[in-house]
Amino acid sequence: MSDDNAAVDTSCENEAVVVDTTSCCASCGVAEVDGVKLKECTSCDLVRYCSGACRMEHRPQHEEACKKRLAELRDELLFKQPESSHLGDCPICFIPLPLDLDESIMQACCSKLICVGCVHAIDRRDEEASLNSLCPFCRKATPETDKECNKYRMKRIEANDSVAMRREGIEQYEKGDYQSAFQYYTTAALLGEIDAHFRLGFMYHNGQQGVEKDGGKFLHHMEEATIGGHPYARYNLGCHEWHNDNKERAVKHWIIAANQG
Repeated sequence: MSDDNAAVDTSCENEAVVVDTTSCCASCGVAEVDGVKLKECTSCDLVRYCSGACRMEHRPQHEEACKKRLAELRDELLFKQPESSHLGDCPICFIPLPLDLDESIMQACCSKLICVGCVHAIDRRDEEASLNSLCPFCRKATPETDKECNKYRMKRIEANDSVAMRREGIEQYEKGDYQSAFQYYTTAALLGEIDAHFRLGFMYHNGQQGVEKDGGKFLHHMEEATIGGHPYARYNLGCHEWHNDNKERAVKHWIIAANQG
């Protein structure tokens, strides 16, 4: 046998072995079988564990990769083109609401934002039927005074309506009561109100009365608003990235915001 033939290695010993880190515990290596249920890392989707003890034991080895993957997942959400803005769709015609707030009307009785087209059409129909002025959505009597509007809004707040909380926050902010505005915005944001995140971001950025200036919280709330489809929050994030010399990220934000209108 020649030397050339003798040097040929037909085994798989030198080939790289790809390990599926999601089919077995990343710490102890136990496979997922009938008696073992693996759970993903609480922060990323890279690894799975059979127990809390294994998760804790493996943390030092996994921490760096976990943080990197967590940032990647965050960016996937952050730079995804939203299907619509934070305003959503008109609850009657289901057409996306325009960014120009003069083109829609907030109903104090139910906190629904309705496009002016639907409001006009339903008001005209009610008038032709000799009906009193009713909400186009919930069909309650339309409030005629600021006092009645405030009464409706406070009832909605008692029912944990995040939109009503954000509206009350705006009212307090315009009066100069920043602390009350901050409290309403905070509660509304915890309930998922996107514009409340945007307004909280500005309060943390400016450090207004009763609110300590906090760049980290500014960024967090602007990102939450951006993920929720708020184009003005995305524009501001773009400005933040630009000033921090992250030009590519800034331009990505501005392009997505421009596509939103």
